[in-house]
Amino acid sequence: MSGTAKRLLLAVCLSALVIAGCSDGSDDRPDAGADTRDERPTLTVYTGREEEFVADLFDEFTEETGIETEVRYGDSAELAATLVEEGDASPADVFFSQDAGPLGAVDEAGLLDLLPTEILDRVDPRFRADDGDWVGTSGRGRVAVYNTETVDPKDLPDSIFGFADPEWKGRLGIAPTNSSFQAFVSAMTLTEGEETTRRWLEQIMANDPTFYEDNGATTRAVAAGEVDAGLVNHYYKYEVQAEDGKLPIENHYFEAGDPGAMINTAGVGVLVSSDALSEAEAFVDYLTSPAGQEYFATRTWEYPTVPGSGVEPVEGLIPLERFRGPDIDLSDLGAQLQPTLNLLAEVGML
Repeated sequence: MSGTAKRLLLAVCLSALVIAGCSDGSDDRPDAGADTRDERPTLTVYTGREEEFVADLFDEFTEETGIETEVRYGDSAELAATLVEEGDASPADVFFSQDAGPLGAVDEAGLLDLLPTEILDRVDPRFRADDGDWVGTSGRGRVAVYNTETVDPKDLPDSIFGFADPEWKGRLGIAPTNSSFQAFVSAMTLTEGEETTRRWLEQIMANDPTFYEDNGATTRAVAAGEVDAGLVNHYYKYEVQAEDGKLPIENHYFEAGDPGAMINTAGVGVLVSSDALSEAEAFVDYLTSPAGQEYFATRTWEYPTVPGSGVEPVEGLIPLERFRGPDIDLSDLGAQLQPTLNLLAEVGML
């Protein structure tokens, strides 16, 4: 949170203390595990996570804590823009983003509150904001999913730049409106520069890629043979097969340090304008607890972000340490989001 926003919050709290004992964010907040179910307000959550994959998570949180939730689903980048537009008038208490970019954009606007040290300290430092305003809840790596009946894995490129070769003309699927693709482009810009990134995007466009709504649709298109390969997150292979049965698809991993091997994180932050700070922090606490980490590992096939949770990735995933993407600070993705959207529009992807 920016210094200005924090000073504004302090002024509001000092005034409210006279009337009703406003929380100062320390010991006078209700304990997250206290039995105050009948008194707690409904928690409003904006989330870029897909409902079919996290609706049960919200139900389990309510069952565990007694805190009811009202969830607004949508695209993470669009929800971030909505939060910035709504400002202090937003009804949202929590932003649960699909990746770090939109979270960073909301943080850049000074709309996220500092999280408790207890929560920050439990999360792997590479999956949390430098200023402590958001934490990662589950790790997700970028891969190319390919059709095993039409593609010899030996013919797949070691680098994401290989898909710019004309031999991939008409064979690649992407989801440029999806925030995970946008975050990947942001990371490429930060590590390779805008000129190189623009040239790669233009070369991909020259190869006539097929656009899909999201990563799930891209993965199903690969399985159906509409395209030979698609740029998605690693877990879609598992999610789609859990719904559709065994399919002729596999994940291809790019070489260490390549922009195509980016590791991102879904994450969560509490809105500074929330009037349910205790409940909002209880939600963040739950997502980073062993129960929350177990949900992400076993129900959405993502990587745990809390080393001490005792939760391991499911069998079949490559170890997280083998996912060696570009050297970036995920906190930098927020400021890069709008330039990335502009760039994607300029090359004709948006």
